[in-house]
Amino acid sequence: MPTKKIEKYSKDFGKKEKVLNYACQNYQLSRPNKVGAVMALIRECQPKTIDEWEKWYFKKAFTESKNPIKITPEILTELGERLHEKITVVVIPEWQAAFAELSLQDCKDYIYNLTINRTYDGFVREKSVVNDGLAKCFSEVEFIESDNDLDHAGDIDYLGKVGEKAFGIQIKPITAKANFGNYSVSERMRANFQDFEQKYQGKVFIVFSLEGEISNKEVIKEIEIEIKRLKTQ
Repeated sequence: MPTKKIEKYSKDFGKKEKVLNYACQNYQLSRPNKVGAVMALIRECQPKTIDEWEKWYFKKAFTESKNPIKITPEILTELGERLHEKITVVVIPEWQAAFAELSLQDCKDYIYNLTINRTYDGFVREKSVVNDGLAKCFSEVEFIESDNDLDHAGDIDYLGKVGEKAFGIQIKPITAKANFGNYSVSERMRANFQDFEQKYQGKVFIVFSLEGEISNKEVIKEIEIEIKRLKTQ
């Protein structure tokens, strides 16, 4: 059976794609608080054509913020202008300075550090958060490490088993976001969290760790409420 050819509408930015993606992600210009919950909107729309999706988006999309703003083509244009400013004023000068200082030894040290040191630090951090934190707060819950497929595809580090159901835990170092109160998940993560909830019936919680301690203490109460919900459903 011949495979169906899927037409692509995405523009190819060539070598510029990497810097555009880096700056856009680094300065959170494509997060739901800027462009709305894009994946949720398109799943709600179920468009047959890109024109149908475009019209739906500008009709329904609002920023996910305390005071939601209706998204217009002008807002997307403004975000593009902000992206250009960040790249030209901040990113390019920073990268030029880094390129000028970069050595062969830096590259060797980076690969070794990434593979050995950072992996071990992350492993110890996760163990501490779960075994010395969550497991002591919720002794009736069995916490198990996620398998590789779930970890990579679903952004889940641990499952908290409640009977046949489970909630998910993603552990992030506090250095991933100095002000974790402003942290927002990407559209990919949001979609993966929804897929997890459909499969295991439990929500996914992001736990911020500082030296192995839970920084966002309020998450403990949120998990407690979720456990009660899973037990009664």
